[in-house]
Parts: sequence; structure tokens; C-alpha cells
Amino acid sequence: MKSFIAKRIILGMLVLFGVVLITFVLTRVIPSNPAAQWVGHRATLEQIKAAEIELGLDKPLYVQLGKYLADLSRGDLGRSLRSHQPVSAELKAYLPATVELVLVSTIVAMFIGIPLGVASAKRKDQMVDHISRFFSVGAVSLPTFWVGMFLQLIFYRWLEIFPLGDQLSMGIKLTRDIPHITGFLLFDSLITGDFVVFKDALAHIILPGITIALYPIGLVARMTRSALLEILDEDYIRAARSYGLPERMVLWSYALKNSLGPTATVVALSIGYTLVNTFLVEAIFSWPGIGSYISSAVISLDYPAIMGVTIFSACAYVVLNLVADVIIALDPRVRV
Repeated sequence: MKSFIAKRIILGMLVLFGVVLITFVLTRVIPSNPAAQWVGHRATLEQIKAAEIELGLDKPLYVQLGKYLADLSRGDLGRSLRSHQPVSAELKAYLPATVELVLVSTIVAMFIGIPLGVASAKRKDQMVDHISRFFSVGAVSLPTFWVGMFLQLIFYRWLEIFPLGDQLSMGIKLTRDIPHITGFLLFDSLITGDFVVFKDALAHIILPGITIALYPIGLVARMTRSALLEILDEDYIRAARSYGLPERMVLWSYALKNSLGPTATVVALSIGYTLVNTFLVEAIFSWPGIGSYISSAVISLDYPAIMGVTIFSACAYVVLNLVADVIIALDPRVRV
């Protein structure tokens, strides 16, 4: 197991190095003037030249790459060309809102997708199975931006149930002290007993959470169904049924437990997909997370910020892939 994990870590580091190398080269060949962005559009030629020296842009590309890798090894992602603040500090400020949204959508996906897959497998080729498969395929296929705007149209414009966007209402922001302990607004407001903020934050996270959760719901439901259909034909399931055990116990205690390996793998990988896919959803719902941050960075060609978000996303995918591999390897039926 240790050698297996070590190999996966080495492969993950190679992937990260490839991502860093590609993004570094691409940000350097994009037609832009980072030095001019650093000092401002009204800067003189002398100020731009001084900024090039300060940023190291006057050195050869391989020297810049070496310095960037050295800084990266210390956790330094560089400084934003717009704000002049460390990119790592800005990511730390924007990350909790995105992670909170991803965690909520993942929990929703598991609590809906797994029972949906179980019901579909239990009633194979029946109406419930057909409806479940239709919903799963639709959930995976629908464009995220269309789903988000459709939910806004239904639940905000027509039904007036949920707010249009943002993380909190403007009235709450202006009249109350927002608790900030971990950065996760729902958790912070709950543990501090501020139920007014908690209720408002919960209402704001429902629509973007459902929008992001649709894809993993369909994925988890389909994987759970496929895994269960294979397991339900196993001999130990027939033996359990022959002993007269209740079908609910056979299905949920025996069959589902042995199908959670592939399902957990899909959940781990879908978190990585959701973490990247949330950028577009955040733009639609004006969510103050990494999506808003990277959108502003792309518009202004702030390449240190773009590289920082790209490297963070790649790290998340590598770690989640490692977690998925370990989950599979923990199954004694699988040979490492």
C-alpha cells in the first residue's frame, strides 16, 4: 500500500509540474504587458522598465521559470498585477465561499443520487428505473449556465421564493455583524447562534447549490445503479435472500455497502469537477468565491492570479484522484 501511494504521489507531482510548465509558458506568450499593468496605465516608460526589472521580466524565460518554481516550493504564488497583494492571500480569502458551495452540493448529490440509484437498481426496467435514468442523463447533459438561469427565472422571477444571487442580502450585510471564524458562513453563523444570518445564507446557497449538484447527482445515481446491478446477482446476495432476510436489509446493508467503492470514487472525482465547474455558476449567481476572482483576473490578464487558480485546481484534482485510488485499493477484492 505504501509503495502504491508513493507511486501515485510521484505521478501527481509530475502532473502538477506539467501544469505549472504549460501555464507558465502560456501566460508569458500571451500578448500583454504585465509591467504596464503593475505600475498602471498612466505610467511612464521609465516606470515600466523599472517594473520589468522588479518583476524579473527582463531575464530569460528559463530564469523566470526557475525563480517561479523556487517561489512555488515555498508556497509563494506571486503577486496580483491588479491589487499587488499575494495571490495566496487572495485565494485564502475567496476559497471558503467556493469550498462551502462545493461541499453543500456534494452532500446534496450523495443524499439524492445514492437513493435514486438504489431505487433504480431495485426496480430494474420498471417505470421508476426509466424515470431515474432519464433524470440522471439529463442532469449530466444539461449546461450548467442554462440550469442556473432557468432556476433564477423560476424561483426568483416567477415564484419569488429564493434570492437572485450573492451570499447574503444587502440588508443583512449593512445591519448585522457577519461572523467570521472559519470562513464558512453557514457553519460560522450556526455555531455563533446567529440564526438570522444562517437562514439568509441558507436561502442564498440553495439555487447555486442545486445548480452545481445536478451533475454529480446524475453521475452518482448512474454509478450506484450499475454497481448494484452487478452485486445483486452475486451468490451471497442470493444466500441472504434465501435465509429470509428482509429485502431492505439485503439491499441497504449488504449490497449497497459493497457498491460504495465505485460510488465513492465517482464522488471524489466529481468534487474536483465541481470545484472547477463552480466558476461559471459563481459568475451567474454573483457568488463571492474563486469564480469571481478568476473572472476578474482573466479580463485584466492578471497572469499570476490565473496561474494561482490553475495550480490550485490541478492540486485539488491530483489529491482527489489520490483519494479515489486509495479508496479502491482499500477494497480487499482489488489487487494493488
